[in-house]
Parts: sequence; structure tokens; C-alpha cells
Amino acid sequence: MEFLEKIQQAGVVGAGGAGFPTHVKLKARARWLILNAAECEPLIETDKFLCRNFADRIVAAAAVTAAHLGAEHTVIAIKGKYEAEIRALQAAIDAAGQSIEICKMSTFYPAGDEQTMVQWVTGRSVPERGLPLDVEAVVDNVGTMLTIYDAITEGSGVSMKYLSVVGEVPHPVMIHAPIGTPITQCIAAAKPLLKEYAVIVGGPMMGKVLADPQQIQQAVVTKTTGNLLVLPRDHYLITRAGRPMERLALQAKTACIQCRMCTDLCPRFQIGHDVQPHLVMRNLYREQQTENSEEWVRAFGSAANCCSCGICEMFACPMGLSPRKVNEYIKGRMRERGIQVPRNQHPEARDSLNLRRVPTERLIARLDLSRYDGLHASDDCLEIHPDRIFVPFSQHIGKPAQPVCKVGDTVQKGQLVAAAAADGLSANIHCGVHGVVTELTDGGIWIAAKEG
Repeated sequence: MEFLEKIQQAGVVGAGGAGFPTHVKLKARARWLILNAAECEPLIETDKFLCRNFADRIVAAAAVTAAHLGAEHTVIAIKGKYEAEIRALQAAIDAAGQSIEICKMSTFYPAGDEQTMVQWVTGRSVPERGLPLDVEAVVDNVGTMLTIYDAITEGSGVSMKYLSVVGEVPHPVMIHAPIGTPITQCIAAAKPLLKEYAVIVGGPMMGKVLADPQQIQQAVVTKTTGNLLVLPRDHYLITRAGRPMERLALQAKTACIQCRMCTDLCPRFQIGHDVQPHLVMRNLYREQQTENSEEWVRAFGSAANCCSCGICEMFACPMGLSPRKVNEYIKGRMRERGIQVPRNQHPEARDSLNLRRVPTERLIARLDLSRYDGLHASDDCLEIHPDRIFVPFSQHIGKPAQPVCKVGDTVQKGQLVAAAAADGLSANIHCGVHGVVTELTDGGIWIAAKEG
């Protein structure tokens, strides 16, 4: 079986959060293969754990992937302060005799954003709303590399997930759980300090906020789950996420002081993209009344290039406004109006780039997360054995997978339970337990686990 076919059969997708099917991304030739080990968001421990414990597999997968791409340069981009992880990776590189470079990045947010990373490593800016491949680069997360290794060496489908649990727990904990495991079971294993809590699935900047107890009970581990941040229900990040768009828009219209900090600290603006949230905020009051499309694009078109990293609203704005959510609202209005914004195909980084990076430590303090910082997960990893799992059909960008089993079927760990849609971008879904299918829904499969 060919390299890409093995990856496709295994249902490998981007493990860093986006979930793009990897067999499609790697159907290319590139000069640069960049492994993302920068652990973009504050507090997350997963990628560091993988680098310390599976460096040999990550390096082996990187070598095979680079050969497939015809890459001239293979680089592991990682924050320079991750000394133990760098030692483990370098030892694996030396043992394998591979010409893989370790690129040490500063500690800033969002170092793990793939376009920020490409610019740091190669010196070239990706075109607006483009892909790293537009500048001859492919970026993959180290977690994705680990699943590639399992696919090409063992033929294993992606059915298990490593993730960290941080925040209101005695100390950060690493979890290894079947896909479909209720997140409440992962949190319970970490011994939460609160009886009632909220959860951010992912990181504090771009993760999904779950405040409603029913939402928390229904959420499960997927291929893209890398972290669970447990917080008090009245924490600033939780209450802020619950503000309705109507209130945010009213605040933007009345309280923006046009200081430009949201624009000047925007990482995409600094690599040369047209992202100017201060202009969007200034003009929001007249958005509904602006009928001329050219005028509308001049006022609001830069929102199309926003990557929703959150620096503008979580760090930059002195008034506590929400330029990111306003940009997301404007993107929706663009789709409704059928407006296409021209793209700059040859952006160049601004001279101020290195002066405008947001230090992670300052960001953590601004987010009121300092009491959780500086605590690191050990190399111990808790294995979770759920009695029942719910395996979603959609854990990736593109069309949902289609079930290939029925109620009453016995399924084995690693077995294909939903096949990629045949008529579009999709990915295979595998089972993480030995058990029996108890229910099929429009969204996924319920499986009761059996012993043995």
C-alpha cells in the first residue's frame, strides 16, 4: 500500500485542531516540511509530552513524509524554552542519522499559527487566505506525525487520543483515551478541584467554551481534542464568551477609541496581510446602511483575512471590546451578500513584526490564568477505559463520514465504523474500544464497551 493510501485508510487528520484530512494535504511537492511543536496556546501540555516520549516515532514519520514531499528542508519548530523536549528530539534525530533541523522559536502567541510559523522559519509570508503550500511549505503538527507513524508502520487507524487536562486540577494530567470518550470521564480522572465547573475544549484563546452542564456532559474526545481547560463557571473567559453579539456590536459602536492596538498587534497584519479591525470597528455603526459593495469592502473587507487568534480582544483592546467576534460577524455578512474580497498574493512582513509579538507570559496574566501557569504534566499518562463511547461522524474539515456498521454489530478496537464520504473531502472513522453498537444517530455511533 502506498504512503498516502495508508494515511487515508487510517483516517489521519490534523491533530493540532483544524482536522484537515492529511492524505489530501500531503498530495503535494514542497521544499519545506515544518513540524509544529510550538504548542501554540497557553497551558497546553500535549505536544510537549509527545516530543519527550515519542521523539523517535515523530522523527521517523517526518523522514518518510519529507521524502514523499521531496522536501529539501525538514524543520521541527519548537519554543526554545522547551529544553527537555529539544534534547529528546535531537537525540532521536542523531540516532536516526536524519538531517532534520530544530528551529528554536521565541515564547510568544501565536507561535503555533502555521502562517506565523512559516514566516519565522522560511522568511516568506503566505498569501492572504492562502496555504503554506503557496510558498512551498507543508506544516504538520507533531501529534499528526505520530498518527502517520502508526498508519505506515502498523496500519493502525486513528482511534485513540492523547490530551492534557489543566486548570482547576491538582496538577496538569496527561490522558490517553479512546475517541468518543466523554470529556467528563477525562476530567474526573484528573481529580477536579471544583464540583461545578466550565470547560474550554482546546486552549484559552481559540478553544470552544462549554459553560452549560448539559453541553459538558454531551461533549466527547475527538481526533482534534488536545486539551481540556477546567475553570470556575464565573471565570472571566467563561462569562465573556457568553456575551451576545448584539451587546458586543453595541459596545463596538459606542466605546471604540480608535487606538489601533487591535490592528498593530494582529499577527496576520504584521506578516503583511490586510487585517484592520480598528477600521471595521469604526464603521460598524453603518454596516446595515451601506449598500454599495465597493464601499462596503473598503470599510469591512479586511475582516476576511482575520484568523480569529483572539489577540485583538483578549490582549490588545484597552476597552475590553471584541474585534474578533465583530470580524466573525462581518465574515458571515460577506457570505450573505456574496462578496469576494481581493487577495494579496505577495504580502511582505512589516518592519515592526518582531516588535509586536505578544509574550505568552503577559498573555497568561491578562487572561487571569497565572495561578495555573508553571505547572507541568509529568510523563505519567492515565489510560481511560470508558464503559460507553459516542463516535462522531464529523471530526474533520469536510463532509461527515458514513456509518458502515449497524445496531447490534460487535466491533473491535481499531475497526472502521464510518467510511469517508465518497463525493468530497472527508476522513475514515475508527473505533477505540471492543464493544457492541447500541445506537446510530445522524451525528454518530453509540458503542457499549466490552471487557477483553
